[in-house]
Amino acid sequence: MIILWGRQSSSNVQAVMWCINELDLPHERRDAGLHYGVVDSEAYRSINPNGTVPTIQDGDGVTLFESGAIIRYLAGEYGPEDFWPSTTKARAPIDQWTEWSKLNIALKFTAPIFWQVVRTPKERQDPDKIQQGVTTFEKNLGIAEKRLSTHEYLAGPHFTPADIQFGHVLYRYYDMPIKRAALPAVQAYYTRLTQRPAYQEHVMVPYEELRDTL
Repeated sequence: MIILWGRQSSSNVQAVMWCINELDLPHERRDAGLHYGVVDSEAYRSINPNGTVPTIQDGDGVTLFESGAIIRYLAGEYGPEDFWPSTTKARAPIDQWTEWSKLNIALKFTAPIFWQVVRTPKERQDPDKIQQGVTTFEKNLGIAEKRLSTHEYLAGPHFTPADIQFGHVLYRYYDMPIKRAALPAVQAYYTRLTQRPAYQEHVMVPYEELRDTL
């Protein structure tokens, strides 16, 4: 049984929960972070000194924080060969696009755009700063646009952790009240993701509890 600590509205928690459900792993999620508390307790800090979410405990032997590390662990421990190959050479391109997505998509979206538009009160928002964030983000999406024009998934023909790191921010990107560039391959890819039950359950969730919290 995997225990995951973290609130449903956390995008990093969503990515890990999506992975857990794609792999059909027995699990229990426990709310933590934001107004749920827990993360500043001595007990929680003993398993995650950063006081962040998510953190997982897999049985008695494995405790991990940092969503990217957790996803890689789950993929390696429980994923099928086409999700996370056993050989270094076969796995490297997937790892490459997974890392690229974390650094150039997730991090370029969450704080520069989502936090500015949703979590910052309207009277404190800076439209120029938001537009700058969108421009930078969509420049990176242009790389994915070219890739997805010739591949069904980001790293190739199969669904992999790269799609989790890339795709988990797309729901909010397409749901938020911002002007978006025309990226037909990315939008078609996003539409395919929305048909996955695990994506519907763990990514396409309300984020109202985050509004005006900064």
